[in-house]
Amino acid sequence: MVHLGMSGSLRVMPAATPPFVHDHVDIVLDNGQCLRYNDPRRFGSFHWVLGDNHDLLRHLGPEPLSDEFTGGALYQRSRGRKIAVKSFLMDGKVVVGVGNIYANEALFMAGIRPDRAAGRISAARYTTLVSSVQAVLAGAIDKGGTTLRDYVGGDGKPGYFAQQLRVYGRDGLLCRQCTTVLKAIRQNNRATVFCPTCQR
Repeated sequence: MVHLGMSGSLRVMPAATPPFVHDHVDIVLDNGQCLRYNDPRRFGSFHWVLGDNHDLLRHLGPEPLSDEFTGGALYQRSRGRKIAVKSFLMDGKVVVGVGNIYANEALFMAGIRPDRAAGRISAARYTTLVSSVQAVLAGAIDKGGTTLRDYVGGDGKPGYFAQQLRVYGRDGLLCRQCTTVLKAIRQNNRATVFCPTCQR
């Protein structure tokens, strides 16, 4: 099992290709190619797994593009929670794979302030949020991801979703929807940008 961390990538290439600076593991294939692991930030990891019940997987929430990720399920998990909805959405035990950028964008699309308590959001708004998360992720996949610094896709090319960002990285700029100045706050040491008019 390979965890890519924040910046890891796997690429297939000829096994004789000299390693680059952040290449850490080669898995050599029978056909003379290798699966090469590159990780500039070294947050990723490799694990030898027997079966499908590994500790790192056991407590994870559903995939955000799966049928198990629903507004009803999110609403039920949020009951009684005082944690900010953005932090709730980024918790891998609630749903996996919704990182900082995509949480910012989905909350904007859903019209929900990122600092609202998760337990104070209605079931209907969670249904909207689930649709927004799925739309944002589908858009990012379609554009090859979000390259801000060093990200590249499996094909070695940068992603172009950054050009579609509505709030992330745009603090102090005008909201593209209503022209209010976007506001930035810090949540769990992460940048959070939102529109005080469009998000409530």
